[in-house]
Amino acid sequence: MILGFVAYLLWGAFPLYFAFLDSVSPIEIVAHRVIWSLVFIALVLTVAREWNSIRKAANPRTIRLLTFAALFLSVNWLVYVYAISVDEVVQASLGYFMNPLISVALGVIVLKERMRRGQWVAIGIAVIAVVILTINYGGIPWIALILGFSFGLYGLLKKQAGVASLPSLMIETVALFLPALIILTVGEFSGEAAFVVDGWWISVLLVLLGPVTALPLLAFGGAANRIPLSTLGVIQYTTPIMQFLLGVFVFGEVMTTGLWIGFILVWIALVIFTVDELRHAKNNSRLEGLEVADPT
Repeated sequence: MILGFVAYLLWGAFPLYFAFLDSVSPIEIVAHRVIWSLVFIALVLTVAREWNSIRKAANPRTIRLLTFAALFLSVNWLVYVYAISVDEVVQASLGYFMNPLISVALGVIVLKERMRRGQWVAIGIAVIAVVILTINYGGIPWIALILGFSFGLYGLLKKQAGVASLPSLMIETVALFLPALIILTVGEFSGEAAFVVDGWWISVLLVLLGPVTALPLLAFGGAANRIPLSTLGVIQYTTPIMQFLLGVFVFGEVMTTGLWIGFILVWIALVIFTVDELRHAKNNSRLEGLEVADPT
């Protein structure tokens, strides 16, 4: 459970880190995240002597799924960094609040899964919340929706790939390496890149994006293998709660009445969703216990 909290606390604190990189363009930040994450993961694989796990996982189907997953992850990173740069941390938090509901919807649409009554109620309330927020924003809250759907699709593809977190992350960053390298090279030659040019402090922060990006992902992978998914599902709200609090109390974003109504509806939907998930997990555990106890 500690690993789960570490992962979500680190993700929740990301706005504070990216605020120091306000002078750097979002696309350059994402490119550096890819490059330095690849370097860091390669070091971890070398120290842990886990390179064989890459060879075992690297079949054509897995590479294809994780390449698409990496594309959705890069979109998520880009929009998230952009949201922080334009003072939309609160709307970014909304995207991650909505992510569990979006994941369920994707499971129904893509995997043909059946939704329970509680899930239908939660998603219905969330849809009403999006309508209210759209009216309040004067347009569709696209930052929240893109963040929610891109991370939901990323998780869906990762689930279909069925690869452990470390080799999966390595394959994903390799898939993004060449585009990231091109972006940084063009930026350096055109004089628009911040690396080195903007001073040693910015350069150090960009290099540290490697471990800053990879460590919570590795902690999350470790937690997912050790604690029930229902528990992990509750802990995941740590990240958007922290983002919301940072947006309101640190970055000074204004919460209008319409925003409060929309967010409260989303929170109500999440309470219904979480209670339904926990009840379902408890019922499944009880049934499994009965099956084990049955001598027949």
